[in-house]
Amino acid sequence: MITIVLKPFHQNAEERIGIFFDFNLSLDRKIRKIHFVRWNNAFKCWHLPVNSESYNELSAAVGDAAAIDNSRLRFYLEKRNKIQAGNQFAIANKSDAVATNNNFSIKRIKPPASAKSLIWQVSNENLEELAKMVQLLKLQGKSDRTIDTYRSEFLQLLQTIQKKLVSSLTTEELKRYMVYAMETKGISENTANSRLSAIKFYFEQVLGGEKFFWEIPRAKKPKLLPKLISEEKIILGLMNVANLKHRTLLLLAYSAGLRVSEVVGLKIADINSDRMQISINGAKGKKDRMVMLSASILELLREYYQCYKPKEWLFQGQHKGEHYSSRSAQEIFKSAYKNLGLPEQCSFHSLRHSFATHLLENGTDISYIQRLLGHSDIKTTLIYAQVSNRDAGKIESPLDKILRKKKG
Repeated sequence: MITIVLKPFHQNAEERIGIFFDFNLSLDRKIRKIHFVRWNNAFKCWHLPVNSESYNELSAAVGDAAAIDNSRLRFYLEKRNKIQAGNQFAIANKSDAVATNNNFSIKRIKPPASAKSLIWQVSNENLEELAKMVQLLKLQGKSDRTIDTYRSEFLQLLQTIQKKLVSSLTTEELKRYMVYAMETKGISENTANSRLSAIKFYFEQVLGGEKFFWEIPRAKKPKLLPKLISEEKIILGLMNVANLKHRTLLLLAYSAGLRVSEVVGLKIADINSDRMQISINGAKGKKDRMVMLSASILELLREYYQCYKPKEWLFQGQHKGEHYSSRSAQEIFKSAYKNLGLPEQCSFHSLRHSFATHLLENGTDISYIQRLLGHSDIKTTLIYAQVSNRDAGKIESPLDKILRKKKG
């Protein structure tokens, strides 16, 4: 009997079930008729999405014509589950992963890029340690973003040490690893600090070890000034946005100094036109704050509401019950400002930087700007004083003073 071997692979960042078998015309015709089946020329195989419906349809189409070997797919799914600490992107449950009747109970998922590339290179023992770390992060109420960062960075360490048990690593070994990551792998200072934070969390809090990791110095971050957009280019860029939804999103973000995650996560109930305020809930650091609601933005929001009739989220996403994605908002920004000759480093976040700097240049007190931005430390806000032109234009250069005296 012909045997079909199911192997997982990724195509365009999506999980697929590869269908491999010695060519048989009759079997090939059966598989061609399956919904959503596609041909991959590189692997020379038919492939399907990773979901229960596709697997069950394959099983029904094949019938008794071939045996299905799903051991590699089973192994992949179970290991992927451990990477995600059992729940976040998981199959329904381990016992249902592959039942005796060959029916899968799995959800279609799109795992993080790190999990896709490293999943095969990490031992099961170390995956259990990763799961412990993620569980503790969740119990401590860390944000999803922090959990994702720690998981991804810790996974890089696990991939490097492969079968060596992570809990057995010494401080000297970890020092050598950090040097390797920075010098050989070329990771940035920010990434190095994130990775060290993840490692410290595991050894100090998951394992309950002493805080001996202060022996490992942190990489010094470069002090980069924020990239700004002039007031003229802010308006010029937005005037070119024909789509009302896109224009409203960009103007709202600039008018209140919002992060991209904050503006796409706004609900209709967050807009208070009586008090002319916007509620920002669960922002960075899980902090709530109130920001200004511009009078001109309120007019634009009313026009937008009449046109789009949003139900819950101010900026509805493609799918019901979901808000606009941060990635989509960033693409809107790129499209609006691509022809304005802005520095490459400019991004959606530059709207927030520009908001703060323009307020400072117009005489707004720095402590008020700090509250609007939601900064815990005034030092974070003071960086805008370094890029502001408010005082620079009033200071006379010594050269100008010398030349003026000479002319006199």
